[in-house]
Amino acid sequence: MKDFFSSMDATLQIYWYIAIIASVIFIIQTIMTFIGADSDTGMDADFDSNLDGGGHPFQLFSLRNLINFFLGFGWTGVSLFGQIESKFLLGVIAFVVGLIFIAVFFVVIKALMRLSEDNTFDIEETIGKTADVYMNIPASKSGKGKVFISIKGTTHELSAVTDSANDLKSGSIVKVLAIEGDVLVVLPLNK
Repeated sequence: MKDFFSSMDATLQIYWYIAIIASVIFIIQTIMTFIGADSDTGMDADFDSNLDGGGHPFQLFSLRNLINFFLGFGWTGVSLFGQIESKFLLGVIAFVVGLIFIAVFFVVIKALMRLSEDNTFDIEETIGKTADVYMNIPASKSGKGKVFISIKGTTHELSAVTDSANDLKSGSIVKVLAIEGDVLVVLPLNK
Protein backbone atom coordinates (compact mmCIF):
# COMPACT_ATOMS: atom_id res chain seq x y z
CA MET A 1 0.00 0.00 0.00
CA LYS A 2 2.88 2.32 0.83
CA ASP A 3 4.40 1.69 -2.62
CA PHE A 4 1.05 2.49 -4.21
CA PHE A 5 0.98 5.99 -2.69
CA SER A 6 4.72 6.75 -2.83
CA SER A 7 4.85 6.71 -6.63
CA MET A 8 1.92 9.18 -6.94
CA ASP A 9 1.87 12.92 -7.39
CA ALA A 10 1.16 14.73 -4.08
CA THR A 11 -2.13 16.13 -5.42
CA LEU A 12 -3.34 12.67 -6.42
CA GLN A 13 -2.38 11.36 -2.96
CA ILE A 14 -4.56 14.06 -1.37
CA TYR A 15 -7.51 13.09 -3.57
CA TRP A 16 -7.02 9.41 -2.67
CA TYR A 17 -6.84 10.13 1.08
CA ILE A 18 -9.97 12.28 0.94
CA ALA A 19 -11.84 9.68 -1.11
CA ILE A 20 -10.86 6.74 1.12
CA ILE A 21 -11.54 8.51 4.43
CA ALA A 22 -14.87 9.91 3.20
CA SER A 23 -15.89 6.48 1.87
CA VAL A 24 -15.07 4.72 5.14
CA ILE A 25 -17.01 7.29 7.18
CA PHE A 26 -19.91 7.12 4.71
CA ILE A 27 -20.04 3.31 5.00
CA ILE A 28 -19.95 3.51 8.80
CA GLN A 29 -22.73 6.13 8.84
CA THR A 30 -24.83 4.05 6.48
CA ILE A 31 -24.41 0.86 8.52
CA MET A 32 -25.20 2.71 11.76
CA THR A 33 -28.29 4.25 10.18
CA PHE A 34 -29.57 0.85 9.01
CA ILE A 35 -28.96 -0.85 12.38
CA GLY A 36 -30.74 2.02 14.11
CA ALA A 37 -27.86 3.50 16.08
CA ASP A 38 -29.11 6.73 17.57
CA SER A 39 -29.11 8.70 20.80
CA ASP A 40 -30.28 5.63 22.75
CA THR A 41 -26.94 3.96 22.11
CA GLY A 42 -24.89 7.09 22.65
CA MET A 43 -24.07 7.33 18.94
CA ASP A 44 -25.64 9.64 16.39
CA ALA A 45 -25.60 8.02 12.97
CA ASP A 46 -28.49 9.90 11.44
CA PHE A 47 -27.95 12.97 9.34
CA ASP A 48 -28.32 16.28 11.13
CA SER A 49 -31.71 17.12 9.72
CA ASN A 50 -35.04 18.60 10.56
CA LEU A 51 -37.44 16.12 9.01
CA ASP A 52 -40.55 17.20 10.86
CA GLY A 53 -41.93 18.98 7.80
CA GLY A 54 -40.52 22.33 8.84
CA GLY A 55 -39.21 24.88 6.37
CA HIS A 56 -35.91 23.18 5.50
CA PRO A 57 -35.66 19.42 5.03
CA PHE A 58 -32.03 19.34 6.13
CA GLN A 59 -29.22 21.51 7.40
CA LEU A 60 -26.69 22.65 4.82
CA PHE A 61 -23.74 22.42 7.22
CA SER A 62 -23.82 18.94 8.72
CA LEU A 63 -21.44 16.01 9.02
CA ARG A 64 -23.51 14.00 6.52
CA ASN A 65 -23.30 16.78 3.90
CA LEU A 66 -19.59 17.24 4.53
CA ILE A 67 -19.03 13.53 3.92
CA ASN A 68 -21.20 13.65 0.78
CA PHE A 69 -19.17 16.60 -0.49
CA PHE A 70 -15.85 14.87 0.16
CA LEU A 71 -17.10 11.67 -1.53
CA GLY A 72 -17.81 13.58 -4.72
CA PHE A 73 -14.72 15.75 -4.43
CA GLY A 74 -12.26 12.94 -3.65
CA TRP A 75 -13.47 10.37 -6.15
CA THR A 76 -13.75 12.96 -8.93
CA GLY A 77 -10.17 14.02 -8.26
CA VAL A 78 -8.97 10.41 -8.32
CA SER A 79 -10.97 9.58 -11.47
CA LEU A 80 -10.03 12.63 -13.54
CA PHE A 81 -6.42 13.10 -12.40
CA GLY A 82 -4.19 12.76 -15.44
CA GLN A 83 -7.10 13.27 -17.83
CA ILE A 84 -7.32 16.99 -17.05
CA GLU A 85 -3.95 18.71 -17.34
CA SER A 86 -4.68 21.72 -15.13
CA LYS A 87 -4.73 20.87 -11.41
CA PHE A 88 -6.71 24.06 -10.77
CA LEU A 89 -9.40 23.04 -13.29
CA LEU A 90 -9.46 19.55 -11.77
CA GLY A 91 -9.96 21.10 -8.33
CA VAL A 92 -12.83 23.27 -9.61
CA ILE A 93 -14.51 20.28 -11.29
CA ALA A 94 -14.07 18.15 -8.15
CA PHE A 95 -15.52 20.99 -6.05
CA VAL A 96 -18.58 21.27 -8.33
CA VAL A 97 -19.12 17.50 -8.27
CA GLY A 98 -18.94 17.62 -4.44
CA LEU A 99 -21.70 20.24 -4.47
CA ILE A 100 -23.70 18.08 -6.85
CA PHE A 101 -23.44 15.19 -4.36
CA ILE A 102 -24.96 17.46 -1.68
CA ALA A 103 -27.72 18.52 -4.08
CA VAL A 104 -28.52 14.90 -4.98
CA PHE A 105 -28.74 14.03 -1.27
CA PHE A 106 -31.11 16.98 -0.80
CA VAL A 107 -33.35 15.79 -3.66
CA VAL A 108 -33.39 12.21 -2.34
CA ILE A 109 -34.32 13.35 1.19
CA LYS A 110 -37.04 15.62 -0.18
CA ALA A 111 -38.47 12.71 -2.21
CA LEU A 112 -38.40 10.47 0.87
CA MET A 113 -40.19 13.14 2.88
CA ARG A 114 -43.02 13.18 0.33
CA LEU A 115 -43.44 9.45 0.90
CA SER A 116 -44.07 9.82 4.60
CA GLU A 117 -47.70 9.67 5.64
CA ASP A 118 -49.53 11.21 8.52
CA ASN A 119 -51.81 8.43 9.69
CA THR A 120 -52.81 10.00 12.97
CA PHE A 121 -56.50 9.58 13.59
CA ASP A 122 -58.64 12.61 14.38
CA ILE A 123 -62.27 11.77 15.16
CA GLU A 124 -63.32 15.12 13.62
CA GLU A 125 -62.41 13.70 10.21
CA THR A 126 -65.35 11.30 10.44
CA ILE A 127 -67.98 14.04 10.04
CA GLY A 128 -69.70 13.73 6.67
CA LYS A 129 -68.27 10.26 6.01
CA THR A 130 -70.23 7.06 5.60
CA ALA A 131 -69.85 4.07 7.88
CA ASP A 132 -71.08 0.48 8.16
CA VAL A 133 -73.12 -0.47 11.21
CA TYR A 134 -71.34 -3.30 13.01
CA MET A 135 -73.51 -3.62 16.12
CA ASN A 136 -77.15 -2.50 16.07
CA ILE A 137 -77.65 1.13 17.07
CA PRO A 138 -80.82 1.67 19.19
CA ALA A 139 -83.28 4.37 18.03
CA SER A 140 -83.61 7.86 19.54
CA LYS A 141 -80.22 7.82 21.27
CA SER A 142 -81.49 5.17 23.70
CA GLY A 143 -78.19 3.27 23.52
CA LYS A 144 -74.91 2.90 21.71
CA GLY A 145 -73.98 0.68 18.82
CA LYS A 146 -70.79 0.29 16.82
CA VAL A 147 -69.77 1.30 13.31
CA PHE A 148 -66.81 0.62 11.07
CA ILE A 149 -65.48 3.74 9.35
CA SER A 150 -62.49 4.14 7.06
CA ILE A 151 -60.30 7.23 7.47
CA LYS A 152 -57.00 7.66 5.58
CA GLY A 153 -57.10 4.04 4.50
CA THR A 154 -57.47 2.71 8.05
CA THR A 155 -60.68 1.18 9.39
CA HIS A 156 -61.79 2.19 12.87
CA GLU A 157 -64.47 0.70 15.10
CA LEU A 158 -66.26 3.52 16.91
CA SER A 159 -69.29 3.89 19.16
CA ALA A 160 -72.33 5.53 17.58
CA VAL A 161 -75.83 6.77 18.46
CA THR A 162 -78.69 7.86 16.22
CA ASP A 163 -81.59 10.36 16.33
CA SER A 164 -83.52 8.11 13.96
CA ALA A 165 -86.91 6.78 15.10
CA ASN A 166 -85.89 3.27 14.00
CA ASP A 167 -83.07 1.02 15.16
CA LEU A 168 -80.17 0.84 12.72
CA LYS A 169 -79.46 -2.80 11.99
CA SER A 170 -76.04 -4.37 11.50
CA GLY A 171 -74.92 -4.09 7.89
CA SER A 172 -76.73 -0.83 7.12
CA ILE A 173 -74.91 2.22 5.81
CA VAL A 174 -75.00 5.45 7.82
CA LYS A 175 -73.66 8.97 7.52
CA VAL A 176 -71.84 10.69 10.39
CA LEU A 177 -73.54 14.01 11.23
CA ALA A 178 -71.80 15.05 14.44
CA ILE A 179 -69.65 13.95 17.34
CA GLU A 180 -70.63 13.97 20.99
CA GLY A 181 -67.51 13.38 23.05
CA ASP A 182 -66.05 10.29 21.43
CA VAL A 183 -69.39 8.96 20.13
CA LEU A 184 -70.54 9.47 16.55
CA VAL A 185 -74.05 10.73 15.82
CA VAL A 186 -75.26 8.99 12.67
CA LEU A 187 -78.33 8.84 10.40
CA PRO A 188 -79.23 6.10 7.93
CA LEU A 189 -78.55 6.75 4.27
CA ASN A 190 -81.68 6.59 2.12
CA LYS A 191 -81.55 3.79 -0.42
